[in-house]
Amino acid sequence: MPTTKDREKRQSIIDACLRMNASGINQGTSGNISLRHGDGMLITPTSTPYEVMKPEQIVYMHLDGNHDPGQRPSSEWRFHRDILKARPEVNAIVHAHPPYSTMLAIMGREIPPVHYMVAVAGGDTIRCAPYATFGTQELSEHAVRALEGRLACLLEHHGMIAIGSSLPKAMWLAVEVETLARQYHGCLQIGTPPLLSKEEIEKVRLRMAGYGHTEE
Repeated sequence: MPTTKDREKRQSIIDACLRMNASGINQGTSGNISLRHGDGMLITPTSTPYEVMKPEQIVYMHLDGNHDPGQRPSSEWRFHRDILKARPEVNAIVHAHPPYSTMLAIMGREIPPVHYMVAVAGGDTIRCAPYATFGTQELSEHAVRALEGRLACLLEHHGMIAIGSSLPKAMWLAVEVETLARQYHGCLQIGTPPLLSKEEIEKVRLRMAGYGHTEE
């Protein structure tokens, strides 16, 4: 039987899913969220409306992919699992289809250093991973590579991933990435935007260490 702490963790995922849709960075059940939990992870179930989702429906999955056969994890469980395996410092993963991030992803565009806040994602760009069919191991491998040295990436013709040491931090970053995508999209309507240098973004990144949501 789930402990109180286990149930609270599961509920925090549901609450984050509801905030994700309320904030406009996701629509319907297209997004998914996971949290590191013990030797595995907790992940949203597939095709379940967030409004009716119950804590016991959140799927516990071992990092070898095993889970209760009576439950159906998100179809994107592979990249959640593989990111957690590749990045021991990461405890939360948010995947969503925000409108502006997805528009750029459809065009295969990364987000360049148009604003110093690009640095909060860990580098001078927010990369766009190559396209692969959703839910596949190929997509997972593309996502893990695009996230090397980064905390967020776009997925070509798909959406966005944000990661963090906690769920509040990953959620904060997901919203920030969508803000940057909207700003870049707006700049492109005017012309080719000037970019900050790699050196300036690195200077900002170092100055902003620890910046963002501090709630754990």
